[in-house]
Amino acid sequence: MFDIDKWLEIFGAIRKNKLRTFLTGFSVAWGIFILMILLGSGNGLQNGVSSNFQGSAINSLWIWTGQTSMPYKGLKTGRTVQLTNEDDSSVKDVKGVDKFSSRYKIGTCNLNYGKERGSYAVEGCQPDFQEAQNLQIVEGRFVNELDIQQNRKVVVIGTDIRDALFSGTTAIGKFIRISDIPFMVVGISKEFNAFQNTDCDIPVSTAQRIFNGGNKVTEYAMTTQMVDETQSKDIEENIRKTIGKQHSFDPADKSALGSYDTLTDYLRTMKIFEAIKLFVWVIGIFTLFAGIVGVSNIMMIVVKERTKEIGIRKALGASPSSVVKLIMLEAILITGVAGYIGLIAGAGLMEIVSYFIDKSVADQPRTMDSMTLFLNPTVDFGIAITSTIILILAGAIAGYVPARRASRIRPIEALKDE
Repeated sequence: MFDIDKWLEIFGAIRKNKLRTFLTGFSVAWGIFILMILLGSGNGLQNGVSSNFQGSAINSLWIWTGQTSMPYKGLKTGRTVQLTNEDDSSVKDVKGVDKFSSRYKIGTCNLNYGKERGSYAVEGCQPDFQEAQNLQIVEGRFVNELDIQQNRKVVVIGTDIRDALFSGTTAIGKFIRISDIPFMVVGISKEFNAFQNTDCDIPVSTAQRIFNGGNKVTEYAMTTQMVDETQSKDIEENIRKTIGKQHSFDPADKSALGSYDTLTDYLRTMKIFEAIKLFVWVIGIFTLFAGIVGVSNIMMIVVKERTKEIGIRKALGASPSSVVKLIMLEAILITGVAGYIGLIAGAGLMEIVSYFIDKSVADQPRTMDSMTLFLNPTVDFGIAITSTIILILAGAIAGYVPARRASRIRPIEALKDE
């Protein structure tokens, strides 16, 4: 393997046929270069979409009601289903439910502080709504259990409302009027990736009491345990069965009870990217394989050109294995060096692209109109090692077929060859 004479002979053969060696190596380098570009691009797409999911609780589940569209146990269709506070405990007890918040939507209300005023959406919620919506508290705090129990008139406002009503002054501890009712600002919230932060969150008990909600609930926002898609669907079905039993409607009636499961969407999206990764690997491997076939064909030509030389070697006592090693080493050298150059070029280009994309993303605010679908398109170290191993094996395979043919040449036939 480390016979200096063999390596000198290999380098001599390469120098003798520079153009042919270059074109052979280029085909291999181009194959691994394309593989790196494809893999990096696939990672970039997955990272971009994943980063957008990070702005929301990927395991959140939303439940709301409507009107029945299917008859059930003799009851007619068109009945309105109304959630109430009494449904809370039964839904929270469903296996797999983690964080839970009921919501009572009041609608758009007039808000004013001093001479500043505006119209914004107001809703009642429970403390766990912060996690279900993945709200970031910029200042102060969110609604807590004591607020719920004591029906406190406190409010958490979005950053856009703060900017509009308070014009840069401190909002925490100040009183704003919601439909002419004073509420103390206890927190400033911001929703990641939101186009606007214009929501007002107050304790659900306060919302029901002041705005004539009684014990009515508009919808449920909750998070589920991180499970697979099948288990997530089971949790949702169990919730539908629980509410359906309490309000006498068919659990399969989508009009009676609507739902949105972000975890299922997330898992399905990730499956799509896994399929894309597999597709990219297949295309990349076949591109690389085309280059390897070119190496093998070139080595066949080399064997043909050096038939007499191989015959003389064998006549002087060279073993078939030494001939095989000579041909395979030359193939591995060309494939390995060219492939490594292609690997470094591809990975390096992806790093440069990643740098400029990261810089561009960092310079702009994360809002709905600036969401990125391409982020950090780099190739990880493990893939680079795998590709290197593939190159070495491919070089060995590319050289083995012509080397095996060379080892079978009979000296007498080789010396007669023209």
